[in-house]
Amino acid sequence: MISIGERTLGPDQPVYLIAELSANHRQDIGIALETIRAMAKAGADAIKLQTYTADTLTLPYKTPPFLIGSGTAWDGAYLHDLYREAEMPWDWHEELIRECTSLGMDCFSTPFDPSAADLLHTLNVPAYKIASFEITDLPLIEYVASFGKPMIISTGIAGLQDIEWAMEACHRQGNTQVVLLKCTSAYPAADSSMMLLQMQDLGRRFGVPVGLSDHSEGVLAPVVATALGAVMIEKHVILDRSMGGPDAHFSLEPAEFATLVTEVRRTEAMMGKSEPNFPLKGKNSPFARSLFITKDVKKGERVSAENVRSIRPALGLHPRFFPAILGRRFAADLDGGSPLKLEDLES
Repeated sequence: MISIGERTLGPDQPVYLIAELSANHRQDIGIALETIRAMAKAGADAIKLQTYTADTLTLPYKTPPFLIGSGTAWDGAYLHDLYREAEMPWDWHEELIRECTSLGMDCFSTPFDPSAADLLHTLNVPAYKIASFEITDLPLIEYVASFGKPMIISTGIAGLQDIEWAMEACHRQGNTQVVLLKCTSAYPAADSSMMLLQMQDLGRRFGVPVGLSDHSEGVLAPVVATALGAVMIEKHVILDRSMGGPDAHFSLEPAEFATLVTEVRRTEAMMGKSEPNFPLKGKNSPFARSLFITKDVKKGERVSAENVRSIRPALGLHPRFFPAILGRRFAADLDGGSPLKLEDLES
């Protein structure tokens, strides 16, 4: 079993719902704190941060390799400029974690380099997230895994070999506490690109709990993922999309995240638990059929289709006995409208 904070992850546990703050703090700690409070009210189990600086992610060159231009919402921007706009001041971490804790939520982050991992380690975060685009940074994964905390790894750009190598990096440090998140690295991700059944395949192939890091629009994907066995769902959040920002266009506002929580919990209730046997009775089972005597009969009279029928309610013999009792004799005078019992028949 894998536990994050006070929560155990598993098929018989509620789905662990993560609100990803990402760049939607707009570099204003007041907005970050207000978002955390709104997510606590909406029902999030955890807040996830991102810990990096533009300089730890890329180089400040204005040359073609660093220009974004692959059909994304950020086309035309240079990587360093984008990350400088999106980075969160590192000296916020302690206050944001403290606020989450006071509201009953876990708080952890995605470190993008060893120095970020060191900061988070000093703050004793309960888990670490590896982002999709960092799954190939095996030295980083191995270093973070060495802290012995649960590892949440997104697989958005990964082939099977990449995932195998990432798992091996964790295992080299003796860390088997890994959750793999199915992810489509598009912002937003089109419905046809989600491939949610791959989530189950990841679980079977690697023998670990699985979940969804969702960049699609709305709350349908988390509901479907819940039905497919996700133990964890991560979704970007924002106070108000009109604030703008690099990630605003695919993030949920508080009321929308609250809807996600409600619909996921409803899905869990509908799915129930896998039982070896179906329940014997439901509250409406009396409306099922059974064998009734349809008219007054005398002792010694034979059972026939005219004096016994399968009708509602379910107070007499099960209808499956009808072929076997045809032609048998009644053991006593009986009134029509009576449920037929086995003792009503001669041996």
